[in-house]
Amino acid sequence: MDADRIIRDFADAWDRGDKAAILAAFTDDAVYHNIPMSPCNGKAEIEMFLDSFLGVAAPSVHFNIQHQLIDGNIVMNERIDTLRLESGDVPLPVCGVFRLTDDGKIAEWRDYFDMGQFAGA
Repeated sequence: MDADRIIRDFADAWDRGDKAAILAAFTDDAVYHNIPMSPCNGKAEIEMFLDSFLGVAAPSVHFNIQHQLIDGNIVMNERIDTLRLESGDVPLPVCGVFRLTDDGKIAEWRDYFDMGQFAGA
């Protein structure tokens, strides 16, 4: 398993706004937690979040990965996520932590960012 490539491919799916590819990257019982908000538990909740986020807030997000570290099935990255909004692009500094299964699916994803900066966008 190439954990680095898996997360970079996942980031590319966000850049394309490819909801199917994003969802396919998760296990059925995955947890996706944007730390300032409540977690999404399971693929169904993640899909609801994607429907509202990609459908309303930002049709796509470019992940500019500054640094990415891998330790076995754990991937941590520091990124600038650029939200592509109708009103213009909004950069958001983010630190992400991913736990992958042995077959390369995302079981846990936590993103840490400043909610005030996000809300101001």
